[in-house]
Amino acid sequence: MTQRGALLLLVLSLSGLGSGCLRAIALNDDPTVPRRDARVSPLRLFDVEWWRTYVKPPLLEYQPSETARPAVDLDTERVFIATRDGTLRCVSPVDGATEWELKGFGHAYAGPTVRDGRVFAPGGNGSLYALRSLTGEQLWVYAAGEDLVTSPVLAQGKVLVASQSDTLFAIDAETGKWVWQYRRDTPNGFTVRGASAPAVSDGIVYMGFSDGSVVALGLDDGVARWERKISVSGGTQFLDVDTTPVVDEDRGRVYVASYKDGVAALKTSNGDVAWTAQRAGVTSLTLRGSVLFTGGDGVVGAHDAAKGRLLWSLDLSDKGTKTSNSGRAPTLVAGYLVVPTSTGLAFIEPSTGQVITAWNPGKGVTATPTRVSSPRLGNRLYVLSNAGSLYALQMVSTGG
Repeated sequence: MTQRGALLLLVLSLSGLGSGCLRAIALNDDPTVPRRDARVSPLRLFDVEWWRTYVKPPLLEYQPSETARPAVDLDTERVFIATRDGTLRCVSPVDGATEWELKGFGHAYAGPTVRDGRVFAPGGNGSLYALRSLTGEQLWVYAAGEDLVTSPVLAQGKVLVASQSDTLFAIDAETGKWVWQYRRDTPNGFTVRGASAPAVSDGIVYMGFSDGSVVALGLDDGVARWERKISVSGGTQFLDVDTTPVVDEDRGRVYVASYKDGVAALKTSNGDVAWTAQRAGVTSLTLRGSVLFTGGDGVVGAHDAAKGRLLWSLDLSDKGTKTSNSGRAPTLVAGYLVVPTSTGLAFIEPSTGQVITAWNPGKGVTATPTRVSSPRLGNRLYVLSNAGSLYALQMVSTGG
């Protein structure tokens, strides 16, 4: 089944779309197709404010993939993207025009982080860059010598970034000097590409590793406070805890997931298990209120955060091609759960798991879209397609 056919069947199979103003949204490679040429008319959720292509596809490229999530400077609303052509770009929120760029950056796996007029970007060349957001002026570079695969996390003057080799680096945000690092041995069996990003709460750094363990580290010194192995079914294959931990301060818990064994809620104080939910293939977690959303292996689900009870589960995989990359974390915007997949974006009603519509900007979407809300721009979603195009979607509908 083709990508177009899969998405068309998905939309045509939807029920209960509701009434109101409808607008044709094309599910082919051109989202600006006129109304008369569109084949479906799903509920109007957004307008394409602008879009621009930055990457020229090389000859005979097979299944292009853009994995780095766009970042936004909340002060200036500029957008920053790292693409597979080895370039980091700063682009205008008005029309996507490039304001500055850094070449030779390498094919970044994770997107940059912007804070206080500075861009912290993990390059595909194994280096962490700090740049001025307005000009691109290089402030410092830290050469980790390992593939950096998480977006940097800033906390108490430190930049935290993880490598594919199960190492967490803590770098001084002002000087780019090494502060500490924590490393675990990678298991002998196969592992999932990518890594858990660190999560920081109350002076503690929580992080998962490919040996199936979750560790709580002191932010000041990188010393382990506790560790817990949550992949407990045995074996050596795909034990990874690649989900970024989600800290629930109200309940005193941190939610994590093993790719092999499923989701676990751990007590933040000592790592004791509060509950587990068996479901293999989970690579992303998102908490909203009392609901924990899971994603991975083409399946999206929702669990009760208090006890782990499954609320709903939705299979988004393409049955014709057996492919999907909905393991990337979804985005919650305007009341919808927006999930990137190999055949585009799925807009899901978060309380029921019902797909409201799907949209393919061309070649599908791997990177998690980035939501921005401001008096100037309103509710906007930035989507980087696998074809190397950035889309600014203006949300015009509010979900549940």
